[in-house]
Amino acid sequence: MKKWIQKTLILAVALLTFGVISPSHSIWENLLDDKSHEPKHLTAGNENVYPFIETQSEASFIEQAKIAAKEQSYLKFGSKIGPVIEDEFNDAILPKIEEAIEMTLSSNDERPQSLAITEKPAGDYSEKIFHIYDTTTKKDLIRFHVRTLKKPQDGYFFNFHYHTSDDQFSKHYALGDIYWSKNTPPKWLS
Repeated sequence: MKKWIQKTLILAVALLTFGVISPSHSIWENLLDDKSHEPKHLTAGNENVYPFIETQSEASFIEQAKIAAKEQSYLKFGSKIGPVIEDEFNDAILPKIEEAIEMTLSSNDERPQSLAITEKPAGDYSEKIFHIYDTTTKKDLIRFHVRTLKKPQDGYFFNFHYHTSDDQFSKHYALGDIYWSKNTPPKWLS
């Protein structure tokens, strides 16, 4: 939608509520985005996904999934968290994510022929980074998450982990922790 309409709506909300309610930019971006300029991807529900489809070999999908894992992680981190943790993430966490993708998809004898990766990580304080799922059944195979933990006396940590469909996503498979600081970290995607 036109920028001037968006700015007018934000100003109107601020004036009508006397500044008590601060309009969140994510609300306006989701509400007023012009969808006509977005690339066309496969969809799973309302999420955009990487268009990895059945014609790809297992090795090809795994390589593309590794690339997408890094892209989706940095998208989730945003410009406030990303630059602070990128070195430690690249050295300690990303190789474990890649290993988990390879191990899970290579060891799955009944691997679906049509896989995709979700494209929109969750914002605010939600855990989701990305999921790999079967495009035919729309069921997830593996879910990669990060949560913020506050450890008394130590401060805040980002806990990276994943879940698999093998145990109905009940178990956390640890990938590692990255220390933030004693101060509360910003929201994801900020």
